[in-house]
Amino acid sequence: MRKRNPWLAGAAVLALALLILVQFPPAVAAGSWGLSFQTEGMPPSGPASQAELARCGAAFLGDTSKKVIYLTFDAGYENGCTAKILDVLKKHQVPAAFFLVGNYIEKNADLVRRMVEEGHTVGNHTMHHYDMSKLSDKEAFAKELTDLEALYREVTGQEMAKFYRPPQGIYSQKNLEMAQALGYKTVFWSLAYVDWNNNDQPTAEQAFAKLLPRIHNGAVVLLHSTSQTNAEILDELLTKWEAAGYTFAPVAELFPAENAQ
Repeated sequence: MRKRNPWLAGAAVLALALLILVQFPPAVAAGSWGLSFQTEGMPPSGPASQAELARCGAAFLGDTSKKVIYLTFDAGYENGCTAKILDVLKKHQVPAAFFLVGNYIEKNADLVRRMVEEGHTVGNHTMHHYDMSKLSDKEAFAKELTDLEALYREVTGQEMAKFYRPPQGIYSQKNLEMAQALGYKTVFWSLAYVDWNNNDQPTAEQAFAKLLPRIHNGAVVLLHSTSQTNAEILDELLTKWEAAGYTFAPVAELFPAENAQ
């Protein structure tokens, strides 16, 4: 009786497993976006890899071979800080992305128009800042994005850029796919800190202790424009990052294949 070659049998099993992975790639796990920093100055790991996110038109990190930063701000409301932030961005000639909700655009049309006029990207943070992972109905999900698009168009006379950030960073693969079907790229982040609690704002020293050692090539930085601390430290923060050799790029460059089309 001919003996079966165990090596060939193992190779066949591996080939079958690879074929299954190609046809049925692993799903992006649902949850709240979080980060794990292992080494100072190096990119963190997230709940999903860049490759997994890319299949759903999403990203959390840019080109790690270049000292480039993608600066983003989330804004659920105005807290008197955005004008100063815009002044600093203009001084440093830094492009940023502002992810806005409906309430913000309705109440702060002049600031929104200024963002656009000064070359920043205004992205979609949904109309009502719901937990979008609970909206399984495509029409309900789409309405949260398209209603904000319509409001932005009314205020600026322009079409909204197709960049989406899930409220609270809560997502599911189905959400990412629904956003992708609407033409959106989902932008997560690779660096953030606890800056959103206006009743307990970090000191400048606490902010720098998080934002300086953890900066890395291709960083997508999330700050909240409601933060008084961010408004106060931004000039010095950008100066320090620039002194370390970093430059800044718009979030559109997170998706180079699409830009090349």
